[in-house]
Amino acid sequence: MEEYIPSIGRLVDCFAALPGVGRKTAARLAYWVLDMNNEDAENFADAIISARKNVKQCPVCHNLSDSEICKICSDEKRDKSVICVVEGPRDVGAFEKTREYRGVYHVLHGLISPMDGISPEQIFVKDLVVRASDETVKEVIMATNPTVEGESTAIYISRLIKPLGVKVTRLAYGMPVGGNLEHADEVTLFRALMGRSEI
Repeated sequence: MEEYIPSIGRLVDCFAALPGVGRKTAARLAYWVLDMNNEDAENFADAIISARKNVKQCPVCHNLSDSEICKICSDEKRDKSVICVVEGPRDVGAFEKTREYRGVYHVLHGLISPMDGISPEQIFVKDLVVRASDETVKEVIMATNPTVEGESTAIYISRLIKPLGVKVTRLAYGMPVGGNLEHADEVTLFRALMGRSEI
């Protein structure tokens, strides 16, 4: 006998496919959805469909956006001479929470990892080099996570950008090696930003 009727089983499978969600949590979420009233359930489903339809990558920085150019890139008050390079969109959110960084971002959407078959061509390194070639850019901050892949990606990118005459700096980390930016508190991130050093 099957564990769930087909409709519930499908819902459980969908939740279980999410990162970090096991079968028990997936089942709990599925039953939570079933307990919603129709309006809440439709809003929940619509939010997923709307996000899939409307959220795209900003053509400038590759952060996620629901407009043609993201809010940060189109903000005239941001300092376009400083680019903070991060692994993913969630890292942008972590820095924005500090309310201290006024430059712009470049989202790589991954890190160079030969073991996982990820080469520089599979992330947005080439676009970053093109952006850094603009003479208005004075500094590129490498804010990749302090992991082996994060460090090697930072070094690889610095070797491409330094010959352009642009200063390349690395965050000073007040967090453990192997930690993730998205889990760091605002004070730690602010100190890391202020204590960055040239690569």
